[in-house]
Amino acid sequence: MNKIAYVNPLQGTDSIYPYSNGNTLPLTSLPFAMNAWALQTSEAGGGWWFSPNHNRTEGFRLTHQPSPWIGDYGHMAFIPQTGPLKTSGHDRSSSFRKKDLVVRPDYMKVHLLRYQTTMELAPTARCASIRLTYKRRDEARFILAPFPGETTMQIDTANNTLTGYTTAKAGGTPENYRMYFAIRFNCSIVGELSGLFDAKHNTNADLNGTGERLGAYVSLELPADGMVEASFSTSFISQEQAFTNLDREIGQQSFDDILQAATAIWEKQLGVIEVESDDQEKLKTFYTSLYRTSLFPHAIHEFTADGEQVHFSPYNGKIEKGPLYADIGFWDTYRTSFPLYNLLYPSFVNEMMQGWVNAYKETGWMPKWASPGERSMMPGTLIDVSFADAIVKGNTGFDVETAYEGLHKHATTVSPDNRYGRKGMGEYLKFEYMPADIHTHESVCNTLDYVYGDFCIAQIAKHLGRDEEYTQLMKRAEQYKHLYDPAVGFMRGKLQDGSWLEPFDPTVWGGPYTEGGAYQSSWAVQHDLLGLADCMGGREAAKERLDALFAAEPEFKVGSYGFEIHEMSEMANVDFGQFAISNQPSFHFPYIYTALGYPALTQQWVRRTMDELFSSHPDGLPGDEDNGSLCAWYVFGAMGLYPLSPGVPEYVLGTPYFKKMTVHLENGKHIVIEAANNTAEHKYVSGVQLNGESVSRLYLTHEELANGGVLAFEMSTQAPAEVSDLEKLPYAMAKNK
Repeated sequence: MNKIAYVNPLQGTDSIYPYSNGNTLPLTSLPFAMNAWALQTSEAGGGWWFSPNHNRTEGFRLTHQPSPWIGDYGHMAFIPQTGPLKTSGHDRSSSFRKKDLVVRPDYMKVHLLRYQTTMELAPTARCASIRLTYKRRDEARFILAPFPGETTMQIDTANNTLTGYTTAKAGGTPENYRMYFAIRFNCSIVGELSGLFDAKHNTNADLNGTGERLGAYVSLELPADGMVEASFSTSFISQEQAFTNLDREIGQQSFDDILQAATAIWEKQLGVIEVESDDQEKLKTFYTSLYRTSLFPHAIHEFTADGEQVHFSPYNGKIEKGPLYADIGFWDTYRTSFPLYNLLYPSFVNEMMQGWVNAYKETGWMPKWASPGERSMMPGTLIDVSFADAIVKGNTGFDVETAYEGLHKHATTVSPDNRYGRKGMGEYLKFEYMPADIHTHESVCNTLDYVYGDFCIAQIAKHLGRDEEYTQLMKRAEQYKHLYDPAVGFMRGKLQDGSWLEPFDPTVWGGPYTEGGAYQSSWAVQHDLLGLADCMGGREAAKERLDALFAAEPEFKVGSYGFEIHEMSEMANVDFGQFAISNQPSFHFPYIYTALGYPALTQQWVRRTMDELFSSHPDGLPGDEDNGSLCAWYVFGAMGLYPLSPGVPEYVLGTPYFKKMTVHLENGKHIVIEAANNTAEHKYVSGVQLNGESVSRLYLTHEELANGGVLAFEMSTQAPAEVSDLEKLPYAMAKNK
């Protein structure tokens, strides 16, 4: 089965600043490649520079943007043109017919009606092959348009190349940051008709120059068939390295050669999961979601002519050895994306984790939000969880000792620079929580994330035999209890003197909470949900609180945000109570029921969420997709498994979405997930067998999955009964003391 045919990169792209249907981009890129490429329809849109509702384009864009909220860097736009020279985005834009637009993971094509020219692109990891077919031949040229920042352009008519660099960036780079590029045309450049243009779009006949937002227009001597191939290479290291990347990844290969290779790579990436279904729409949603999990982070290392792996460090501004990755936030991705990588792509995980170790060695602190360097966004240091999840699942092909050193450092040390380490660490160490009268912003969420991080670092300490540190960190992993107020039944802000922050309203967002209120922020105790239930009065009482959350009106008060942020709008727009699936803190809410022994309610809410809130369409996601995290939630849901507590090598059982799915593991083994009588009505699980043996537990271990076999679900219209035997419930600190 051709998997690429089921992928729609337009999924989630119908988004605007006030409301997210995904906030995604229609990216053509190899999996985890250094660069991605997309159609730019309006630079004026800022971070929202593509819309599926537009029918004009300003060209293809080289992009690294992980989110409209983070912004882009190393970005440039390019477009073929005929007729009078126009250089600004507005003036050069051309209409296109949407039915003629082709956007696939491996290939992009648009026909420019204004210029009667077709532009195609096929990607490699650090380059792209571009094919331009000029039906109209008058004044045929290629325009390369940079973004704000210093740029250098050099048009070389002897070698038919356009080279240079850009310093365009949104942040996270040192002063000497540059993205170099080299474009090689397979036809002659007409020098006397080529030149440069400045930020105000004044043109000149110079063939080289340096300036603010300096762009280039390159006149081409077209062959008889009007078809030109251009090879576009990039490097963060040097101009010479850009040519090395060009030679290594494209060389003398044709456009069709590059496309064929890109297609094969994506078919292999998507082919790790074979789904059997007659429902074409569900297949499209599944494979589109799997595609989105494979776009971030970007591998920003390169290979020298001798094959040595090196990278430009956005942390110290030096050229360093080894791998490095960028463009991902751990707060967003630790829950679903990284656990999916650990199951499906362990070799990639090992290299990526070594990349984060390298980032630590180059800056002295583990990253929190890398794009390309530290952006210091979101609460917590959730890289703790991602390292622990890899290690406890046996993916240890990196420098684990140095990783632990970096993680333990931010768990015990106050950083002098607030961009790095844990914010408010001094108070956390002193009070065992972050006082809301000292840290008026996100004190509850930061505290809970630090507590969970401590638990995860403890698991690495245990792996390394550091028993004393393990014991200390596990004690700290209980500190979530400081912020639970049984009088109101929620986590809430606490002051230095131990009194509660007043007034209290669970529908008020902000203040001590992050992108939510007490409803969304009181369940971030994935490592000890039974312990949290004890705080609430027991499993049944916790279930009732969860029932109330799903049954509540999706109302909110803007609180300290002062206006309606898009996450509020997305929660209020669907009838799922206070379950804000649009944002990561709510991801695990349906699965908490299973952790408490009520699997029927997990199955009910997961199935309803997948049925009603996900599709492959431009409005097909219920909120920010965030680097694969929301789509990984869908992939796990479809498998009937969920990593409820990353850092623990377990998956709770859910409700599979298809009748049969085969997961091809990297170790050569296979997991066959069967649910023969799976229908919309048969959404409940009445029994589970693994390799013919009945599974009475509500979870499976990672080792069981890694060994492969047949996982058979018996589906029913009848809800399964409560499970009260604690030994059959997933991991919780409270039952493992």
